[in-house]
Amino acid sequence: MRFLFPSNYFKPQRVDSAYTEQCDRLHKSGFDTSVISLENLSLGASKIYPPPHPDEKLIYRGWMISPDEHSLLVNAVRNTGADLWIDRDEYLSTHYLPNWYPLLQDLTPETYWFNVDADLNRELIKLGWNKFFIKDYVKSLKTSIGSIIKDPSEIGQVVAEMHKFRGTIEGGICVRKVEDFITETEQRYFIINGRAFAASTATKIPDIVKVCASRINSKFFSVDIIDRIDGCQRVVEIGDGQVSGLVGWSVERFTDIWAESFLDIFTLTSDRVLLSSSKTPLLGGVPVGRGG
Repeated sequence: MRFLFPSNYFKPQRVDSAYTEQCDRLHKSGFDTSVISLENLSLGASKIYPPPHPDEKLIYRGWMISPDEHSLLVNAVRNTGADLWIDRDEYLSTHYLPNWYPLLQDLTPETYWFNVDADLNRELIKLGWNKFFIKDYVKSLKTSIGSIIKDPSEIGQVVAEMHKFRGTIEGGICVRKVEDFITETEQRYFIINGRAFAASTATKIPDIVKVCASRINSKFFSVDIIDRIDGCQRVVEIGDGQVSGLVGWSVERFTDIWAESFLDIFTLTSDRVLLSSSKTPLLGGVPVGRGG
């Protein structure tokens, strides 16, 4: 098993400095590591250093990439005779909110999603909520006006500033109902092959995380859980594990969970079906539905 990291822009055979610690720690723990230039993916010129062994499975750990970029990454790996552990459809099953929301609708705030060119002001008025949390399929706006608005007429400004500060809106616009969360209680968990891990070995895995692990058909993803003021735990976010940051985690702990998972890492049974083959279609460059 080999971990694949983004390379340094100026030194393509070295790991990006943001991932140096993870790469070094995994290598010292006995895992093989390689790097690839994400900038050259679209040119078809990305090389993997050092090259993987034929039939080897690679786990990407790096920056968020678009669905098309992920497909290019898969192809770059396959050109070496190896394969990426998480394919494009599995990536999108947890990376895009509309894909995981139907599976966890009872555990997370009520959510609707729309095309960017929809009459968003009208749609928000129809919802009739006091507050609205706005994001695209992946991220929210963390600058300027922010991601929470009270007046539906502000949605146009949020979308405009998402374009301005982020350069693009991925997928479409998601509108989430704002619940009374206790901000400081938010914690991230990682799921590997259906097994949940916490940032500390002393932390008990909440039942809600175990439910997520049983419902989401991905081999590697993250779950963010938060307490509501009424004592109820809620799912804030699901993310693809390849591109989820180590929020609240040490590099040492993250490496340890891979060491613990190594023996059964490729033992998924053949009857585990990815979301992409279920009756709920994956969203990734296809017409947008409406959740809730």
